[in-house]
Amino acid sequence: MHTVLIHISNEEPVIGEVENLPEPTDTMIRVIHPRKRDGKDLPYLQPSVTEVIWPFHRVTFIEVVPSDDDEEIFGAVRE
Repeated sequence: MHTVLIHISNEEPVIGEVENLPEPTDTMIRVIHPRKRDGKDLPYLQPSVTEVIWPFHRVTFIEVVPSDDDEEIFGAVRE
């Protein structure tokens, strides 16, 4: 599972998890537990929604958020 920050055209960025990072041939991205950066619910989704599928033509770019384990691995290299 990967945590990603998705920048959607004309919207605030959305954070959530994806099972696999998108491939160049993908046309949509499925996001599990979508939420605002501060953890609050997205106002345009029903409270019970746990997964959303966005078409890539709406996505500007995606940031992959490092996990705590990744931070430790790369932290030693940066120092």
